[in-house]
Amino acid sequence: MPIQNEAQRLRIYIGDQARHMGSPMYQWIVEEARRKKMAGATVFRGHMGFGASSCIHTDKILRLSEDLPVVVEIVDRPERIEAFLEDLKAVLIKGMITLETIQVMVYRDGTGA
Repeated sequence: MPIQNEAQRLRIYIGDQARHMGSPMYQWIVEEARRKKMAGATVFRGHMGFGASSCIHTDKILRLSEDLPVVVEIVDRPERIEAFLEDLKAVLIKGMITLETIQVMVYRDGTGA
């Protein structure tokens, strides 16, 4: 979905063990965003973090965690983000969602179109 100039970046902070309908939550989020033809989504895995519970999750060998932090970012037009956000709020049990206004400078698919 083409986007130009002002857009929004939706960030979803979850643990990599979070699940929805038997799949990792981050996978469901990306697949749902693609199904809804959002402009793009990316998953980042963190090395260390904590959230509302204040429990530190880390990949250090002496404190091996089974729930490392994951951030999913989705960028699109504000009205499309808002619609997707409603679906996301309905399924997210644990985590945090943030929303930022951003400027898209370049968005290309490599085909020259």
